[in-house]
Amino acid sequence: MEGTGKIRQHLRISGSVQGVGFRYRAQQAAGMLGVTGWVKNNWDDTVEMEAQGSREQIDDLLTMVNRGTYVEIERIDRKNIPLEEHETGFRVRD
Repeated sequence: MEGTGKIRQHLRISGSVQGVGFRYRAQQAAGMLGVTGWVKNNWDDTVEMEAQGSREQIDDLLTMVNRGTYVEIERIDRKNIPLEEHETGFRVRD
């Protein structure tokens, strides 16, 4: 089945994404979906994330976070990067 393989993406997300619970929603959604990786706030008011799972799981994660109150994703820059073979869980970074 095409499209179900595991990928890892580096994402830079802009919009109303800081001070609105974005990182904690991302962590909760990732746990529900089985996505691993991390998320952190950047100095330029963007959020940076690495997410590992299927493309569908990563898309679902972003959809779930964007449904949150006050969250409004305006732009996502994505880049495929190498898998982290032994990663477990999804964490919020400072």
